[in-house]
Amino acid sequence: MGNTCLNCDYSIDENFCRNCGQKKFKRIDKKYVTDELQYLLIHTNKGFLYTVKKLIKSPGATARDFIDGNRVNHYKPLLLAFVLSGISAFISFKIVGLNTIMREFYTGQHMNSPFMNDYMAVTSSYNSVIMLFLVPIFALTTWLAFHKWKNNYYEHIVMNAYILSTYTLVTIVFVYPILYLLRHNSNSFTTVASLVTLLVPFIILWFFRGFYPDKPLKQIIWRVLAVVGLTLVAFSILMVILMVFVMVYVFMQGPEGAKYFLPTQV
Repeated sequence: MGNTCLNCDYSIDENFCRNCGQKKFKRIDKKYVTDELQYLLIHTNKGFLYTVKKLIKSPGATARDFIDGNRVNHYKPLLLAFVLSGISAFISFKIVGLNTIMREFYTGQHMNSPFMNDYMAVTSSYNSVIMLFLVPIFALTTWLAFHKWKNNYYEHIVMNAYILSTYTLVTIVFVYPILYLLRHNSNSFTTVASLVTLLVPFIILWFFRGFYPDKPLKQIIWRVLAVVGLTLVAFSILMVILMVFVMVYVFMQGPEGAKYFLPTQV
């Protein structure tokens, strides 16, 4: 057993199978588990912290470095966006209590339907997570705006993963501490929470200024404005699709289902 690869039955005379690359058989023991945990922690922290540090300094240059092929020290961009979005959701839900505060605030206004109250509370609380799933759409808007500068759509997916990661980092480091301090003042809390998305155009501008340092700032600004416009169009289309599903739901549920979408009464 020790001299035969358990994956492909190839004869092994070294630590790895020369045919498929699998390690030579070794019984799992304390040292094996310790080595695995040590590798996981050191490798993950090294790549994660290295990339976070680079992002704080210049997200655009970091993405450019990765796309141009210097990737050995970088944390994978899509995984980075996923991890940071998870951290953001945890802080938002468990520490800041953003979802609960926003839902109570909107419900107390007696202006919206229960559906709109829940919709606004969820979108405010899980903004980074929602944006994570919309990265392919964001990538399409930036690709359309910047396509003359020769980066393909899939490279723009990577760019938007870095943009989202930068936005999430800014939210975690700067916005959530402010919201935590304001959690007992609902008016100030909701004002700050509602204005967070206004950071996005500035982060996009910061990113592409670093990604295309040789391009005129004026051209970058115009393209960022185009990204904002295209994003608004994309969101309008998504909202229309959402409303169609809502109407179908109301039709299927009858009068009881319609109450969820009618404004609440004082």
